[in-house]
Amino acid sequence: MFACAAVSAWLFVGCAKTPPEQALRQTLAELQQGIEARDADAIEAALAEDFVGPDGLDKTGARRLAALMLMRHDAVGLVLGPLDVEVREPHATVRFTAAAAGGSGRLLPDSAQVYEVETGWRMEGDEWRMTSADWKPKL
Repeated sequence: MFACAAVSAWLFVGCAKTPPEQALRQTLAELQQGIEARDADAIEAALAEDFVGPDGLDKTGARRLAALMLMRHDAVGLVLGPLDVEVREPHATVRFTAAAAGGSGRLLPDSAQVYEVETGWRMEGDEWRMTSADWKPKL
């Protein structure tokens, strides 16, 4: 009897689904880590096939832009401000401020900018994928 109860409890915990907002925040944290690790593949993996960015930027263009920026700088830093997350399953919108810096790895960055960012997301299976992004320099 105890074994059945233990197995049932284990199955229930194993089947527990991460809440959508928490999963989205985790996806953004992983994306941030990918950017800082200079991993263009991690950036591309977060994008939906129908991704649209500024000036008609598509998924392929976004990957190329990311690769160019990552090749340009030996060190990349990204600090995200508080996330304003609105979930309306299966979609979500996330707004935040991002401070981006790139350089040669010395003490001071070669370039830095703060952006206002708005991203759109869609749940695909069990994963969030970015469907849109728009950013504007804040400074």
